[in-house]
Amino acid sequence: FGIAVAGYPEGHISSPNLEEDIKHLKLKVDAGADFIMTQLFYDVDLYIDFVKRCRKAGITVPILPGLMPINSYNAFKRMIAYTKATVPKEIIAAIEPIKNNDAMVKAFGIELAKKMSQKILRTGLTPGLHFYTLNLEKSVTKILGGLGLARLPSKGVRPLPWKQSCATRRKNEDVRPIFWANRPYSYLSRTISWDEFPNGRWGNSTSPAYGELYDYHLMGLKSSSVRDRRRMWGGEVKSEQDVFDKFSEYIEGKISRLPWCETGIMLETLPLKQRLMAINRTGFLTINSQPRVNGARSDDEVVGWGDPDGYVYQKAYIEFFASPERIKALKALASNKEYKTLSYHAVNAKGDQFSNYTDKNAVNAVTWGVFPGREVLQPTVVDMGSFRVWKDEAFALWISQWRSIYPSGSASWEIIQKIHDTYYLCNIVENDFVKGGLDKFMDELAGYNPATEKNDGSAAAVAAEEKAKAEKA
Repeated sequence: FGIAVAGYPEGHISSPNLEEDIKHLKLKVDAGADFIMTQLFYDVDLYIDFVKRCRKAGITVPILPGLMPINSYNAFKRMIAYTKATVPKEIIAAIEPIKNNDAMVKAFGIELAKKMSQKILRTGLTPGLHFYTLNLEKSVTKILGGLGLARLPSKGVRPLPWKQSCATRRKNEDVRPIFWANRPYSYLSRTISWDEFPNGRWGNSTSPAYGELYDYHLMGLKSSSVRDRRRMWGGEVKSEQDVFDKFSEYIEGKISRLPWCETGIMLETLPLKQRLMAINRTGFLTINSQPRVNGARSDDEVVGWGDPDGYVYQKAYIEFFASPERIKALKALASNKEYKTLSYHAVNAKGDQFSNYTDKNAVNAVTWGVFPGREVLQPTVVDMGSFRVWKDEAFALWISQWRSIYPSGSASWEIIQKIHDTYYLCNIVENDFVKGGLDKFMDELAGYNPATEKNDGSAAAVAAEEKAKAEKA
């Protein structure tokens, strides 16, 4: 934990002069500030002079320069007008002739920020750089790559099934649990303090070499204001079916995201779209899935990854929330010999669990690739230990992201709370990646008829009906 305060290389717009502004900055540092982040600037000499003035005034904490890459001409002009930052004449002369060409402006902004960074770093006045990204991280990634401070993503086919971090300390990381596939920033946050990262094999998630996944910091969505969430998932919830329908609408594309899914569905999920919509409408609330893949070329546009001339494989996988009645039906159906190749693990918010794994710390590789001159890569796994960690985050999102948009104690609030309190989070792996029957299993469980694309009744529905009759009796 650290405390940062703002510094203004040209003085705050409300300050009578820079000297007076530095006096106030000294008071903030004396009150306990650990470091200073500056307002954006485009004249590096002003930053250098500001740091020297601060040191002369007795300020000894680090002073990080605030850099905002130019991504568009209009945004640049608006920000300059707002902050009153000085812009050197040579920058104005360079950008004016290209102001109507967005691509050229962005390329100029990247090169300018790189040169500014190099000049600042050569002075030795700062231990690092602070970039104002405004959610436009691609430019910053290219700047850091140009400075040799991060790896640039490779062109063409993705190197791994999941997006790699550009941090050089994670350059050898090539294995992750599948559970955070749709919330990668949360996973990065959980593992930011690790000294090592899994390479080649996941191993045991409790290994001290990797650090603690259990260090939990609940991260929201990229844009998670109450207004945004109410617009997407709001409206009165009169029954659990209303929630089921919202999940189905996400699969259909009518809703851009869910608390557990920061973007729309993946390309590889599109062939499963109708089935997933139907499954969600019947109360199996899916938040993660992948189809089985048996030896697709590594340059496949949908499922390909890794080195050229390789082949990739996937076990079918699905993860969802479901009521106790539906989980009971799942257990009964999974006991059928026809589905002996399925592995499942279900857990509720309280930690009650059901599983057919014999090892409580089992690790199941669900994605792997075979490439010329290399060992087999296994970049995605289902790890039971990690799943128990993920379930805390997954259930907490019901409360922090969804229940919070409704008045406390309202009918909608109560329904979301009930789902949080009673439902299970379940993952299923189809271990037969050649002829596996996970699709058939879920169809039967949800009562989905792929021929008619309709729900014709399900084992879960029968279980729920039996429970209702028993309660009535």
